[in-house]
Amino acid sequence: MIGFDADDTLWVNEPYYREAEEEFIQLVAAYGVSDDIAAELFSTEIANLALYGYGIKAFMLSLVECAIRLTDEAVTAQTINQILGIGKSMLQRPIELLDDVQMVLQKLAPKYRLIVATKGDLLDQEGKMRRSSISSLFHHIEVMSDKNEQAYIQLLQHLDIEPCDFLMIGNSMKSDILPPLNLGAWAIHVPFHTTWAHEQVDEEPQSKRYFQVSQLHEILALIKH
Repeated sequence: MIGFDADDTLWVNEPYYREAEEEFIQLVAAYGVSDDIAAELFSTEIANLALYGYGIKAFMLSLVECAIRLTDEAVTAQTINQILGIGKSMLQRPIELLDDVQMVLQKLAPKYRLIVATKGDLLDQEGKMRRSSISSLFHHIEVMSDKNEQAYIQLLQHLDIEPCDFLMIGNSMKSDILPPLNLGAWAIHVPFHTTWAHEQVDEEPQSKRYFQVSQLHEILALIKH
């Protein structure tokens, strides 16, 4: 069984957050805010993870909270509405598949059970998958509240598969690579040019079950198909 992360592994995601962040910074800066708005937003997001989890809706709530705090509650209803509009625009963006995704999946699907193992908001991720045109190539789609070792244990138990028979492919070392490796699974890291700071780690796995490629199509040279 081969698991694929979704955001920034199958389709573009993080650049949209950075674009939204820049729009937000301009809106809040107009109130004369001298703080490092990007840093304050990141702190707000991290503080809210336990309550809101991941995804665009959680991001929208953090944007609103951050704007209220940084402007000492001076932010207007009009600006709040503009901030909500940023989030709604993100939710409605077309899916932009990354290079070679369709080709790679079509080559692997006849021989392997392919699954999506991603985190975020359930409704949003299900909508992305429907709009992606690749959902039919997957045996199972799992939207997780977080991607830690316990979440992977539950996923593998649900799918009735041993870690040694599972390969995870993704762009996040923290979420897609280290947890499966620690359980005895295999992992291939496909870095993406933009990664959220929360997902960045300095650790480089020292394991014979770990591989890294620069482009998704390169995994085909590592997998029999």
